Amino acid sequence: MTIDRDAWMVRIRSAVEELRERLLAASHDIHVNPELAFNEHRASARLVDELERDGYAVERGVGGLPTAFRATLHGGSPGPTLAILAEYDALPEIGHACGHNIIAATALGAGLALARAGTPFPGTISIVGTPAEEGGGGKILLAEAGVFEGVDASFMLHPSRTNMVRRGSLANSRVDIVFHGKASHAAGAPDMGINALEAVIQTFVNVNARRLQMRADARVHGIVTDGGQAVNIIPARAAAKFSVRAKDRAYQRRLIQMLRQAAEAGALSTGARLEWTETRGYDNMVTNPTIADIFAEHMQSTGRDVLEPEPGERMGSTDMGDVSQIMPAVHAYFGIAPDGVANHTIEFTAAAGSPEGDRAVIDGAVSMALTAADLFAQPDLVARAKSEFRAQVERGEVAGFDAWREAGSHYAPAPRPA
Repeated sequence: MTIDRDAWMVRIRSAVEELRERLLAASHDIHVNPELAFNEHRASARLVDELERDGYAVERGVGGLPTAFRATLHGGSPGPTLAILAEYDALPEIGHACGHNIIAATALGAGLALARAGTPFPGTISIVGTPAEEGGGGKILLAEAGVFEGVDASFMLHPSRTNMVRRGSLANSRVDIVFHGKASHAAGAPDMGINALEAVIQTFVNVNARRLQMRADARVHGIVTDGGQAVNIIPARAAAKFSVRAKDRAYQRRLIQMLRQAAEAGALSTGARLEWTETRGYDNMVTNPTIADIFAEHMQSTGRDVLEPEPGERMGSTDMGDVSQIMPAVHAYFGIAPDGVANHTIEFTAAAGSPEGDRAVIDGAVSMALTAADLFAQPDLVARAKSEFRAQVERGEVAGFDAWREAGSHYAPAPRPA
């Protein structure tokens, strides 16, 4: 099938412009009605209704997640399957302080523009609704359930302070630590108790004793979740929760070992018994070079300067990192806020509903739709991206699906919606 690439891209741009009010209305609706992880019923329904209206076949509740969906449009002839991923969960108290309303609206816009542009492309486009990025790992649960089987490549965008396509993310996991001691009267019979709280305190002290020996990208941070119930009772139970992050999974595992040693030392020094539970977190993001270059080209065509990540670039974690471990993927960033305004703040919540946020919705929809169009129009680009991914697996930079799935079997089961 021969495709007039330039004419198709003109039609895509026109389609996004025609959809402008509809996309911004969706973004604003999700923004002012924030819903927490696994409870994004209004947002999911809004996106599904919009996609069905323009001819997508929609499967609701895919992967056993009530607010997940997969909307599919077949192009008319065999070809690659591309997935554009949507997020739409918010944060407690501060709403869409990570701008997931923009992520949802751009994915919607890209999908609708491809449907409206009138070109019978070779392949399939899927808009996949992925709940609970904020701590729930919706993409991981969907991958484990087979929702991404048959997908050749995937991409999405995220609002930020700058425009980037090659920014990584930190591998992480969560650890729950519980110490069991022996209760006793803290004044009348302290010698008969075993202080579980002291074991927690010693764990934090021991972690801090190792910080000088940690790499600059190490992030080991925790909170005390149970310190006892009364000041005059030696706590028989105390608990803490830690998040452990690093730029790559291999070093993250070393940090987990350090934390375990710190907790075991806390138990040994106090006589308490340690209970340890590690829950799968998010893997590090590894960007596909070919798709990143295409994405950057189309971002620049909207008037945005695309920057390379700086060596000490600050970053968090995302379950898109896990997707990048099993297929070629890109997690791009669009600037909507000035320097000094970080994600997960009230200021960023405001930015996500601002004119700059609206501009990102339109620019993002254009960029992702054009990226998909290029990959459909030039199948050799998808073949190149898949070849790059295989090379990354061989070098140990990404896991590949089988190894990724095997790694997940060593963690406690991830929480699922009730």
